[in-house]
Amino acid sequence: MTEDAETLNRLMQARWSCRAFRPDPVADAVIEEIVDTARHTASWNNVQPWELIVTRAPETERFRTALLAEVDSGAVPAPDLSWPEGYPGVLGDRRRACGYALYEAAGIAREDKPARARQSRRNFELFDAPHVAILHIPKVLGPYGALDAGGFLTAFMLAATARGVATIAQAAVAAYPELIRRHFNLSEDRVVLCAVSFGYADETAAVNRYRTERRAASEILDLRG
Repeated sequence: MTEDAETLNRLMQARWSCRAFRPDPVADAVIEEIVDTARHTASWNNVQPWELIVTRAPETERFRTALLAEVDSGAVPAPDLSWPEGYPGVLGDRRRACGYALYEAAGIAREDKPARARQSRRNFELFDAPHVAILHIPKVLGPYGALDAGGFLTAFMLAATARGVATIAQAAVAAYPELIRRHFNLSEDRVVLCAVSFGYADETAAVNRYRTERRAASEILDLRG
């Protein structure tokens, strides 16, 4: 394995979803470096459809307050991209295993519904992160624009990991796209894909000690010929 391959492999394995952040801000220069790395992501016909709003601490707090107010108002989630219709078979097994591991790390019993609801609400508190990124694309590009942006999202999180910055991609936040468009003055022709809360991990938080497992390459690869 080459040195570059070893580095990429290490970064892929090192990235994880942080659910408790310290308040320390990430320097503007570091954020710009992360985006400068991620911008080299491949895209269909090189259209590079992704755009990213990134908040500093004061704006993060304003958005967090607005998001919590929207959730507490009873607003019905209405994501721009439809959520999965279901998780049949092994897909559901993996999803449940992920959730149970999270609750165990957070010290939440499976039958403790109020505690589970509080943990879910942490999504809309942005896990106390000092920054949040909103990833959006032109609506006209449809699923392939979202596919391109998914590559950018992965590159962004890996570039952050390489610089010691923790991240978590959040579909839950994107469930309120109208609020996001109003708050950030985005036009209706923009699709809100997800949020990424980021900053420096609170290493003392028990919830940050949990990790998910990955399938073996042999379970994914169907090599023919």
